[in-house]
Parts: sequence; structure tokens; C-alpha cells
Amino acid sequence: MTNSISPWDANKAAADAVERKRAADRLASGLKSDAAGPAEAPAKPAAPAVDQLQLSAVALQANREPTFDRSKFEAIKQAVAKGEYVVDHRKAAEAFLNLEQLIKD
Repeated sequence: MTNSISPWDANKAAADAVERKRAADRLASGLKSDAAGPAEAPAKPAAPAVDQLQLSAVALQANREPTFDRSKFEAIKQAVAKGEYVVDHRKAAEAFLNLEQLIKD
């Protein structure tokens, strides 16, 4: 059956799935082909690959930034609670623009 929306063919997909299953079974049993004959001893497993991680420039910069300042946070929190904290709207807008530029890059 062929899907009229995309070129995906269900019969081919099923046949591919069966072949992948057979190949996996052969590998699991240590056979290299469908040929009848004595089964070979499975090969020694390869050493595990070493995972690597590369951080983006933004992540590297974030790691260099100072850590969270709990005392500054508490001072601002208390000022807001008392109604004494004044927001510099221009500075806040510039910070949002800078953040947006970081996200775009």
C-alpha cells in the first residue's frame, strides 16, 4: 500500500524492518550470513567509545559569569516587599534587547 501524501511505502518499510530484525538476530547469534554452517564464536566486544561534550560560546561565557549573589537577591526582595524598589525601565528594556540578541546568535 502506498501513501498518497508521501512517497513512503508500507510494504517496503515492513520488508526493511524484517531484514533489520534478521540482521540483528544474526549478530546476536554470532552468524555473519544466512549460510548454514557451524556458528562462529562471537567476537570480543569493542572498547566503549569515549563521549565528548563541546560547550557553545554562550555556555562557556555563562560558566565564567559570577555565581548567584544571595545577599543582593534578598536585599532586592525586601525592597520590593516594602514598595521601595524602583525599576529603571530603560535599563530593563536594554537588558531584554541584549538577551534577545544573545538568543538570535
